[in-house]
Amino acid sequence: MTCNPDRPLRALLGGAGLALAAACIAVAGGARVAKADPADARTGIAEALGQFQAGHWSVARQRAQAAVAADPGWGFAQAVLARTHLALGDGLAAQAALDRAVEGGFDPARAHQLRAHARLLQGDAPGAIAEAGKAVPRYAGYGNRIRAQALARQGDVVAALAILEPTVARDPGRAADWVALGQIRMGAGDMVGAINAAAAAVRADPTSPDTLRLRGQTMRVQYGLTAALPWFEAALARDPYAHDTLIDYAATLGDSGRTGAMLDAVRRAMTARPGSVQGYYLQAVLAARAGDPATARSVLQKAGGGVQGVPGALLLGASLDLAEGAPAQATVGLRELVARQPTNITARKLLALALLRSDAARDAFDYIRPAAERADADSYTLTLAARALERIGDRAGAAVFLDRAASPVRGRSTAFAPDESLGLLAAAARPTPGDPAVAVPYIRALASAGDAAEALAAARAVAAANPGAPAAQLVLGDAYAAANRPAEAATAYAAATASRFDEATMLRLVDARARAGQRREASAALSLYLAQNPSSVPALRLTGEWQLAAGDVASAVATFERLRDLVGDRDVAVLAGLARAYAAAGQGDPATSFGAAGYALAPANPLVVDAYGWALYRAGNPGAALPLLRKAASLAPADPVIAAHLAEVAG
Repeated sequence: MTCNPDRPLRALLGGAGLALAAACIAVAGGARVAKADPADARTGIAEALGQFQAGHWSVARQRAQAAVAADPGWGFAQAVLARTHLALGDGLAAQAALDRAVEGGFDPARAHQLRAHARLLQGDAPGAIAEAGKAVPRYAGYGNRIRAQALARQGDVVAALAILEPTVARDPGRAADWVALGQIRMGAGDMVGAINAAAAAVRADPTSPDTLRLRGQTMRVQYGLTAALPWFEAALARDPYAHDTLIDYAATLGDSGRTGAMLDAVRRAMTARPGSVQGYYLQAVLAARAGDPATARSVLQKAGGGVQGVPGALLLGASLDLAEGAPAQATVGLRELVARQPTNITARKLLALALLRSDAARDAFDYIRPAAERADADSYTLTLAARALERIGDRAGAAVFLDRAASPVRGRSTAFAPDESLGLLAAAARPTPGDPAVAVPYIRALASAGDAAEALAAARAVAAANPGAPAAQLVLGDAYAAANRPAEAATAYAAATASRFDEATMLRLVDARARAGQRREASAALSLYLAQNPSSVPALRLTGEWQLAAGDVASAVATFERLRDLVGDRDVAVLAGLARAYAAAGQGDPATSFGAAGYALAPANPLVVDAYGWALYRAGNPGAALPLLRKAASLAPADPVIAAHLAEVAG
């Protein structure tokens, strides 16, 4: 083999052919003036390049660091170290290593694409674009990829795709380009395109930690938590201390309910990157879930300004403020979060609660009203709205919400109606009717205003223009549902689940299939979602109810007990479910115990009253059961289950 000393540099800086670079490194090293320990440095860099090629990027960085320690003035060693920093997402360290590389004689013309990458990782998109434009022709592919990512960071997704899509069409074997394309498509809401790009990236390089991580990210959205975990684990098998992958893995484990494994992954991430903002945030989440708000606050403060403005951190911080008796402080972050995410019902609930505790009842009602007016609003949301109206003297309005809160009946899951007026939304949507970002709020407003025909026509247009965007398919399903066409709604929702099977999509699909008489398909969708997301509270609630209805008593007991582990002992719906499940299982003592606990918390909730009364009856105490069942029937006279229970006990 003939080695050209220039070829390892080209391979390294262009991101390919690193095995050849490792084989030739002795030649490149031999052309230098010997310094501290050139032999050790050459060996370390050869090992670094080999490890990099194999996808062991953390090990490659260690080898490069050892080489730099052996010969700090060798520019090429510093350039290799910079490349490993970039692969691991550390732009600041990469920039410092590149500066040292140039000081050590490394040709600065060969470093522009690397500097562009470093700037991008530090959030400097304009600087990244400027540096990428200086890349010499042999590294133009790398530079163009960074330029596309920087353009997307600035919001110009069209220009970014115009760079990358022709690139991957010409050369489909470059995995890094597919990864960049997949990330941009995913950020733009084109999940079908992102999924296809991730699959192509894995085909191009099935050993790259980046391709495996992207596949895990798309699998999480497409199928769920359980499906994503093996891909993150495969990426970590290549590089066990890749910080960003460890953070993704830890978050997925936590959402799956595997807190012990989550903590282990977070600790590894903190070892890989001491002071990691994401690591501190996840540790704070773990402490909060464990009921230790003081530790959660302490750990969150260690993250410093790095978590400011992050939605999850805003929500966590506000929750801690409320727990510590500082509602006014909680409203600051929550107002910002609701402004950025107006459909975040959890944030609206917390904000309404914080405002109520701050004696700002009118503001509290204004924020909770869009959630409370939904047909599927939960009892807590409805109660918050009622308490706000009570505080401002509207007892009649409060009574309406309290009646709904006490009712066991909930409407179907629907899209969140926007706050803006229909006229403003129409004006925004008119110039670009196929753009989901402006069309979807307009269509939802049309449906909320009762114009089902116009909403359906607009939804069909946006869905046809955006076949890969789950949001477009969802709004089409919502339009069909508003037009009382559940079978067609289910078809649209099913199309959305092909690329985004999240909680909101699942609930819509299950509801539409059930309303269309497709009970078996609805049950299958629910089971599939729960298999992928075993800690989903809404999915577990629905599963428990369906298991009871089907007579699968043992499974219902297990499901409701799982719910109790997740939400605690003060959720009246869970307590009522446990009372009914244990009563059906013939276990009178736990049935009456859970029924009494629920009744103590919500004596005006007919579902709870009926569950307690029925538990007493099944436990052999019809005398105590009858008054409760009569009370439940008076609270919900149209409920057929309550009426049947009363009829059986009254004889």
